[in-house]
Amino acid sequence: MFNADLHCHSKISDGTLAPAEVAQLAFEAGVDLWALTDHDEVGGQQEARVAAEALGMRYVPGVEISITWAGRTVHIVGLNIDPANPALIGGLADTRGGRAVRAKKMSEQLAAAGIPGAYQGALKFVGNPDLISRTHFARYLVEIGKCASVSDVFTRYLAEGKPGFVPHRWATLEDAVKWICGAGGTAVIAHPGRYKFSLLEFGVLFDTFHDLGGEAIEVVTGSHTPDQYREYADVARRYGFLASRGSDFHGPTESRAMLGKLPPLPDDLTPVWSRWH
Repeated sequence: MFNADLHCHSKISDGTLAPAEVAQLAFEAGVDLWALTDHDEVGGQQEARVAAEALGMRYVPGVEISITWAGRTVHIVGLNIDPANPALIGGLADTRGGRAVRAKKMSEQLAAAGIPGAYQGALKFVGNPDLISRTHFARYLVEIGKCASVSDVFTRYLAEGKPGFVPHRWATLEDAVKWICGAGGTAVIAHPGRYKFSLLEFGVLFDTFHDLGGEAIEVVTGSHTPDQYREYADVARRYGFLASRGSDFHGPTESRAMLGKLPPLPDDLTPVWSRWH
């Protein structure tokens, strides 16, 4: 099997390892084609490429862009992008801009819930202060013993309706697809199984994404169940989407799937990497 892992994170965003360390783990896991897709940031791309190529792995630059669609956060992965594209860099900078303000509001709400100092605590886990996220807060709450795991923190404190949740408006779907396509890349809907949309809303999302120039969907990814592999394989067939595969790796102790260890894509789907030279 050709082993492609086209969705993972480093400490440049909310992962726990440096880009070169993630490259090493991917190589050791037998990955043939790898992409680092940090949230709203391309600052790790040079290190990732150099490390991958030194190990003999094929590398494609990537990014994961946060958008707001139908009042909820959705992620759009850009693959085979030009990470030096000015419009992409500017758009990502604008998208990152609201994270610090949101983080301070989260800290205030957590303090009101009896957990003071969460903002400073979260900063200890942040590689780039512009990219402070709920995951960094979750690691701090685990460190001080409020919860046993990062996922437990999200359930008790950081999910919608919980004490530390603060909504944020990200980029638009149109913006994300435009930035990715303008940078020569392929736009991919990330882990669709994670979104709590109705069938009607999903239909509108897929139609709109397709009409804007989006070309692919993650079918096999770390947060999908085997039933969801089949469900989103059917979506790829119905819309003519290319199919992507990626672990969504964040770190050895925080990931639903390890790098390079997912099952293959269904044979009848066209892999997203088939269009790249």
